[in-house]
Amino acid sequence: MKIAVAGGTGMVGRHVVDVARERGHEVVVLARATGVDLTTGDGLESALAGVDAVVDVTSTVTQDAQASRAFFDAVTRHLLAAGERAGVAHHVMLGIVGSDRAAGGYYVGKVHQEQLVESGAVRWTILRATQFHEFAQQLHGQVTVGPLVLVPVMRSEPVAAREVAERLVTLAAGEPVGRATDLGGPDVRRMVDMVRAYARRAGDRRPVLALPLPGRLGRGMRNGALLTRDGADHGTTSFETWLSSITPDAGR
Repeated sequence: MKIAVAGGTGMVGRHVVDVARERGHEVVVLARATGVDLTTGDGLESALAGVDAVVDVTSTVTQDAQASRAFFDAVTRHLLAAGERAGVAHHVMLGIVGSDRAAGGYYVGKVHQEQLVESGAVRWTILRATQFHEFAQQLHGQVTVGPLVLVPVMRSEPVAAREVAERLVTLAAGEPVGRATDLGGPDVRRMVDMVRAYARRAGDRRPVLALPLPGRLGRGMRNGALLTRDGADHGTTSFETWLSSITPDAGR
């Protein structure tokens, strides 16, 4: 079948593209690098010609709720409208476990994205997954005070991006199911421990400290709102396995 991957050059998108091609699907990458601007819709109409399913793994680098909502509003509306006109039969979206329970910052946009997909004309599937192993790498060094590296107090259930991609491709190749079973990682970790482990791997000896974030989002990070509930599926790749497989940028 022909699968379009929105955000196919990103961290998860690259895995989705690889898995889909390994399984014999024809893949169309929807990204600026391939001439498609999802925020404006430029190039999208022609790119979706003959596409059977769209997998949306787009993301944006912001913790501002308004900016996140605006990004996902534009991208999702363009994808759904163009998909309907092109006759796309299945729209698959990657969501975040607990985004509605800890709504704030980036998660505001993800909740809005789900609402748009659920009310759209294209039949849909939404897979919610927990944070990826790579989240520790992304947080490392984002916020510093002098020699200190600061990370939020957070309980996480890290999952391998590759395993999420495998599930997304499986779902895309099947019939729309609405809300798919949530996918989490094999165990629950403290984010500060994960970032410290990544820092050691990167050769960074700066102290890593955890600070509680204020508001609903911070409470959700601390109290487990972003963890899976009973009935979820779980990946098998551990954080240590992922960590041993990467070559981090020294000195970051």
